[in-house]
Amino acid sequence: MKPKTDMDYIELYAEKLKSDNSLFKQQKKLIESQLKGSSSLFSNMFSGKNFKADARKYLRARGLI
Repeated sequence: MKPKTDMDYIELYAEKLKSDNSLFKQQKKLIESQLKGSSSLFSNMFSGKNFKADARKYLRARGLI
């Protein structure tokens, strides 16, 4: 089967993850790395008392929330 739509690619990737557990471990490492990087970035940018308020203000200004 040749993927034609985004959903086809998602289904193909899900099947690959089911059949090859190393892909799941690799994906998990990538996601954890991204979370750690984001957490570190936000901690450094908004290290004051108003962390949540400052972070929300920043994200709102960029249209992310």
